[in-house]
Amino acid sequence: MDVTPRRVALVDDSTLFRGGLAMLLGSVGVEVVLETPPGDGVPAALTTASPDVVILDIRMPPTFTDEGIALAREVRRVRPATGILLLSTFGDPAYAADLLTIGSTGTGYLIKDRVTDVGALRDAIERIMAGECVIDPDIVAQLLLRSRAAGLLERLTARELEVLKLVAEGRSNRAVAGKLHMSIKTVEAYIASIFTKLDLAPAEEDNRRVLAVLTWMRATPGH
Repeated sequence: MDVTPRRVALVDDSTLFRGGLAMLLGSVGVEVVLETPPGDGVPAALTTASPDVVILDIRMPPTFTDEGIALAREVRRVRPATGILLLSTFGDPAYAADLLTIGSTGTGYLIKDRVTDVGALRDAIERIMAGECVIDPDIVAQLLLRSRAAGLLERLTARELEVLKLVAEGRSNRAVAGKLHMSIKTVEAYIASIFTKLDLAPAEEDNRRVLAVLTWMRATPGH
């Protein structure tokens, strides 16, 4: 991938976490241009710092529920070109659904434990900067297991479910092909079959990819 992360902002209520994450990112050449706790002044600070990607904790003061989601919506409104990476201590598939309502391009959601793998974190940042949508593999696995239990995706074959899992992680057709060691045309055929089996009407492919993932998420209890 020819996108190199350059400027990242960190928004988290824990000074210790921000400092540790900044050190990790710096070790792989990512420039942290802003470290800040949450607050009303964050959007203005982001405008001044002009990061390529902003990394947000989902649960922040005052209620420690979904303040990060609300802030992400505001960031996307005032800085639509800025990538957004949401972090959470506990993986909750509901947040993945919230992420897709913010946008399916240049967004991501990872469990905080994932940031200790600085290579994976850098990869996620690069993919977000390239306009992809990145969802933590553990969250995708939860969604897949629940969807199977609900019996709402039984019309898909095992291979189609595998392709959909990678699509739900935000991977492009080329990335899916590389991961599964198949041609791009084969991936396109699988995705077309998935669209048909999920009764997704003809539309722009990006929209149908998002709808396919939402179908998966809505098949889980509580969505």
